[in-house]
Amino acid sequence: MNPSYGINKQTDYDFDTAIDKTTAALKEEGFGVLTEIDVKATLKKKLDVDFRRYTILGACNPPLAHKALSADLGIGLLLPCNVVVSERDGGGTSVSAISPKAMFAVVDDERMAPIVEEVEALLTRAIAAI
Repeated sequence: MNPSYGINKQTDYDFDTAIDKTTAALKEEGFGVLTEIDVKATLKKKLDVDFRRYTILGACNPPLAHKALSADLGIGLLLPCNVVVSERDGGGTSVSAISPKAMFAVVDDERMAPIVEEVEALLTRAIAAI
């Protein structure tokens, strides 16, 4: 999994280790994980289908979220930043964070540019550190 709208990394870590390392790397860059969606369990429960281990982490950097929301309350529609950890075929994991530049391309507000740049840099460092 390497979406063009994401900040991506392939790892040799098992799934649980990848989740732990991803959460720790996000924390190191000032992000907390607000939500954790276990897609595998949800699809099993709702549709009775089997799916690879796939978790969506909703990451938030409170000071930067506050800046963005103070400039435009509608920005809440684009928060938090999603980070996906998924099992790869053949072993290992993929970790991808949404690219804030790609996500915020829909926002036509110059006040967001420096915030988006900062969030992009922090997420890029976090993913690289995994």
